[in-house]
Amino acid sequence: MSRVLLVDDDIELAAMLREYLEQEGFEAVAVHDGESGVREALSGRYAIAVLDVMMPRLNGVEALRQIRAGSRLPVLMLTARGDDIDRIIGLELGADDYVPKPCSPRELVARLRAILRRVAGPAEASTSAEPLVVGPLSMWPERRSASWRQQPLDLTSTEFSILGVLARQAGRVVSKSEISELALGRPLARFDRSIDVHVSSIRQKLGARPDGSSWIQTIRGQGYQLVKA
Repeated sequence: MSRVLLVDDDIELAAMLREYLEQEGFEAVAVHDGESGVREALSGRYAIAVLDVMMPRLNGVEALRQIRAGSRLPVLMLTARGDDIDRIIGLELGADDYVPKPCSPRELVARLRAILRRVAGPAEASTSAEPLVVGPLSMWPERRSASWRQQPLDLTSTEFSILGVLARQAGRVVSKSEISELALGRPLARFDRSIDVHVSSIRQKLGARPDGSSWIQTIRGQGYQLVKA
């Protein structure tokens, strides 16, 4: 049973979501301010956190910043519908995904399960310890770890999944729709910029090639391509 941390100052909404999650087989705990959310998230007792952006005492963006400073716990952000700035900032700080409010409990559960599947990795990966190697990149899907130029590469669970999709098809252009399906486990929504933000973060972590170009190239109108060498 996966334990979910709900961090939302809307007590009624949190209670409704907690009840729905428990009906779906999760164990859920709710707290109602950002400071409590950070403390609980860093406790090591949860599989994933759901974090609202608008909260008293410590907002969700700052709470996420503090969580990421000390933990790789998967985080799903709840953002105001149509508020792209909060979504982009959350993703840039390491949120794994977001759901706009008001949200459907069914959609929330689907997103949570998709993230948890990504964190767990494919079942067949545990049978092989062989890394996926593309140029200076090495990835070990069974333990969700990666190295770049033989140094540990610090990725969020979503970044790991996206980079894994690109690495398995290195040298080939992969559309954003395909990345969303394979890495996020959901169809790409219209105007959804989450893939772009995650790819931008990965690029920063990889740095530039010797000629100054990016290891992940944007093919306008088509998608992204990881350069083989």
